[in-house]
Amino acid sequence: MTRRIGARRGEGPGGVLSRGVVILFAVACGAAVANVYFSQPLLVTMGHDLAMSPALVGSVVTLTHVGYGLGLFFLLPLGDVVDRRRLVVAQLLLLVVALAVVATAHTAAILLVGMAAMGLLAVVTQTLVAFAASLAPPAGRGRVVGLVTSGVVIGILLARTASGLLADLAGWRSVYLASASLTALLALVLYRVLPRHSGVPPTTLRYGQLLRSTITLFARERLLRLRALFGLLIFAAFSTLWSSVALPLSEAPYSLPHSAIGALGLIGVAGALAATVAGRLNDRGLSRLTTGLALALLAASWLPLAFTRSSLWALAVGVILLDLAVQAVHVTNQTLIYALHPDAGSRLIGGYMVFYSIGSATGAIAATSLYTVAGWGAVCALGATFSCLGLVLWAFTRHGSSDSDTAKVLSRGGG
Repeated sequence: MTRRIGARRGEGPGGVLSRGVVILFAVACGAAVANVYFSQPLLVTMGHDLAMSPALVGSVVTLTHVGYGLGLFFLLPLGDVVDRRRLVVAQLLLLVVALAVVATAHTAAILLVGMAAMGLLAVVTQTLVAFAASLAPPAGRGRVVGLVTSGVVIGILLARTASGLLADLAGWRSVYLASASLTALLALVLYRVLPRHSGVPPTTLRYGQLLRSTITLFARERLLRLRALFGLLIFAAFSTLWSSVALPLSEAPYSLPHSAIGALGLIGVAGALAATVAGRLNDRGLSRLTTGLALALLAASWLPLAFTRSSLWALAVGVILLDLAVQAVHVTNQTLIYALHPDAGSRLIGGYMVFYSIGSATGAIAATSLYTVAGWGAVCALGATFSCLGLVLWAFTRHGSSDSDTAKVLSRGGG
């Protein structure tokens, strides 16, 4: 499955990172991040099973993302100071426990606690992204990050398909039991396959200094702040769609079962293509152009999405456009910020992903609440607002750095 990785022999980031290992990273990332999204097609069933109000049902998604955000700030930076392989395995094993709690929850309180813990530990996804980026050669880092992120994309989208199908066959609890089993298996495989050391030497900072340095990086790096804002807005739009789309599809005139709603994720897998293409464009120094085109596409996606109640074809077109756009910007963001300081890769990606989590939580709670009082049209207006804000931000900041400047940043990131 793999060739010997240079990092096993103590070599630097220029060591060989085989395609097989990159695929393993992608699979592990997809399986881990899927846990954050399993609940979205299941919200109605969970609410009925545990007698939860619509507002409390919406908090299932929100608390999962809040836990994810806390994990990004408090857990992910540990990847810069400890053995990432051991950190990955430990987080996966604790994730198994959290999944078991969710699967056996018989009250809303226990379910919400389990969801928050599951979100906290699912940040192992970003530990793996930073690990892969540290092992990749500078000239091909965008490609590696793109491939690994394609696994994240597929995990996010197929999570809905898998959870909908399993819920129809064996109930919503079976989704989390199956995930716990898969996560335990991945922990064993990753322990045996992953290299013991990354391509970047660990920092000697203490834990408190580590957390403070994340804030310092934001204060010092304008590019990090800008890309974090892009991340917040695009994932607020992304979550606006995916946290609420099950609601109109489960009602008349469609009244679709879980499996059919979950299958909508298969359409969005096209976003994985955007992840790999965007990575290659970043390696060519075209990050600014890629960002602008993707944000324009994101804003345009809400026009067909507005016709969801009258046309499933319009919904499919909107989903494809939205997922392509979001993943293109996301890969661009991660590639650029990691290149700023490879020795602080986990902190940079963690700080950036905190904004991702804030955006996702904001989109989820706003969309589900807005749907209850104003319907699907208002949800689409909300998503379009987030998207247009991102495009306006790009328009006002695009002269601050050119694509040639971006190429210099990526080259500098190679050390």
